[in-house]
Amino acid sequence: MQSSLQDLISRWQLEPHPEGGWYRELQRSATTVQREDGVRRNAITTVLFLLGAEDVSSWHCVHGGEEVWTFLDGDPLSLLQHPNSEKRTETCLLHRDNPVAWVPAGVWMAARCEGNFSLVSCCVGPGFSFEDFEMLRDVDAACRPNGIDPTLM
Repeated sequence: MQSSLQDLISRWQLEPHPEGGWYRELQRSATTVQREDGVRRNAITTVLFLLGAEDVSSWHCVHGGEEVWTFLDGDPLSLLQHPNSEKRTETCLLHRDNPVAWVPAGVWMAARCEGNFSLVSCCVGPGFSFEDFEMLRDVDAACRPNGIDPTLM
């Protein structure tokens, strides 16, 4: 029996994420580190992240923290990455046979489910803070990287 998206959201106690989709923070390390820019953050954070068939993780960037996305359940997830210096987007399909992808700090990213739902975990190190989070839709159009798919804004 296939669960509905609402069942999954309830089961995993997820909340809406500003980029789209649903999430819950699972872990925030007590250990702190100092980044090269002098900012202190928790060493690592981990969230569950769910996208349904109609959800999109809109273009966003985590400045100062690298992300590791790990596929957990459901249908494949397309993870798009677009470094500022590039003119094209790279897409990685996460699924059972290719479960892990890495996103360097400062790289624009977006994601979409390729079916009914995709459940992943996202680990960020140094740890995630909304102070380091930027949505591309909030960036002046003249300053956005070339070649970004505007349908994922």
